[in-house]
Amino acid sequence: METKLDPAKDDLPLMANTRHMLVKHYVLDLDVDFKSQVIEGTIVLFFEPGSRCKKGGSAGEGDCLSQSDETFKIRASEPCHSPVTNVSARSSKTGYNDFSVCAKGEKDTSDKNGNHSNREQASGISSSKNCCDIETHGSEDFLLVLDCCDLSVLKVEEVDVAAVPGIEKFTRSAKLTDAEELRNLRNQIVHELVTLPADHWREQLYYYTHCSQAPGCGELLFSTGTWSLEIRKAEVQAPRDFPHAIRIWYKTKPEGRSVTWTTDQSGRPCVYTMGSPINNRALFPCQEPPVAMSTWQTTVRTASCFVVLMSGENSAEPAQLQEGLLSWYYYVTIPMPASTFTIAVGCWTEVKQESNTADVQINNEFSSLFSRADLRLIEGSCGHVAYPCRFQNPAASSQLVIPHRVFAPWCLKDRCAEILLELIPQCLSAAHAILGTHPFSRIDVLIVPSNFSSLGMASVTAAAQRTEHLFTVLGKKISKYLHLVQCKQKSVILHGSKTDRHHDFSVILN
Repeated sequence: METKLDPAKDDLPLMANTRHMLVKHYVLDLDVDFKSQVIEGTIVLFFEPGSRCKKGGSAGEGDCLSQSDETFKIRASEPCHSPVTNVSARSSKTGYNDFSVCAKGEKDTSDKNGNHSNREQASGISSSKNCCDIETHGSEDFLLVLDCCDLSVLKVEEVDVAAVPGIEKFTRSAKLTDAEELRNLRNQIVHELVTLPADHWREQLYYYTHCSQAPGCGELLFSTGTWSLEIRKAEVQAPRDFPHAIRIWYKTKPEGRSVTWTTDQSGRPCVYTMGSPINNRALFPCQEPPVAMSTWQTTVRTASCFVVLMSGENSAEPAQLQEGLLSWYYYVTIPMPASTFTIAVGCWTEVKQESNTADVQINNEFSSLFSRADLRLIEGSCGHVAYPCRFQNPAASSQLVIPHRVFAPWCLKDRCAEILLELIPQCLSAAHAILGTHPFSRIDVLIVPSNFSSLGMASVTAAAQRTEHLFTVLGKKISKYLHLVQCKQKSVILHGSKTDRHHDFSVILN
């Protein structure tokens, strides 16, 4: 029996067994449906063996078996989903997918939220097999555990990355004589892909994309708990033999606590990630322990009247798929926690300068701080894991103001143009003066409704501003911010002044 937790008071349980398997990259392919208030699609996860399994040893050693931890044993009260024979996507008029989880000739027994179940649910059995039945017969299959909550998981399958054209460059041998060698080949491909050097990030994204679109090569058993998704493959007992690339078909629930469906200041529908109190567990299955740092890329489809903003290193431009349907693509090459993934979809409009702005003026006193603030550039090395690092880029080190965009509801466009467009470059240049090189290449600033949580979208490349009292105190806030910079207080890149939290003017820059 799982303990019932109050996210407002209790710490979130860290269910993911990251010591056995560690996610290195996520590829999300999503549709946003405002009518049903659901985000649905697929997520492909690329894994590497965790720290316990990198120590080596045979498949029979306890360090690499899921059953070595009591926390991850399958509970008899939880259903285990056997592979279904068909999961199809049916396009609606707006291009959204509606998944079916019943095979031909079978009765669809999904509930209104899309949970896969049947009439035997009350007895703890939701398919022709039960996980605990298999376990009691002596099986010690490895169990992959992911953190998730409030999600309807429809299907889990292994991805045949070996079927991707040109993938041979990641293989040491093309000789395949049996199923075990083919399984090892797929895992070898994923290993070579996730360990590419940082300067090969474009090639890495290219193959991540094509691998995520590869066909499935076998469905996996799965079960869902209140805070977890548990996945296993029959007769696979060690993490290194478990599929290193899996695809999960799922959809969110309208009541999910990771996103908020609401209206903006113009009365138009919008949705954005809340972040707290359960992070992104109700948006996609993920790993939440601190060791789980990953990159990701996301494609989001929605009606053409909406704009999609996300945490990403690129300033996405929409691609038209068909009349009334647009696709947006973002990516991140810096490994970060899954909780920093953000998305905001609404009828935003970009606020632009009518003419070219003058160069940003900055106090000469700040320039002397640069050499001390950017020691990493002088030393020529950083202490983080390998990724395309701006601190080693001389051009980035001299960039006082990084590219930025401002988005707002239509009714606030003029006021934002009048006030924000002039002040944001000053904030960015002041941050550069005291802290040195901007670690990220760009930032989007979004004006959100007043019901937005102050820490809900504190992402590295997206800043959210509440409109409540914003324009009446904005000048005062910026002055206070710049004063703190002059006083050399590094806390200036946090959420405004701690002594004036009521106004919640966020000055997140990166």
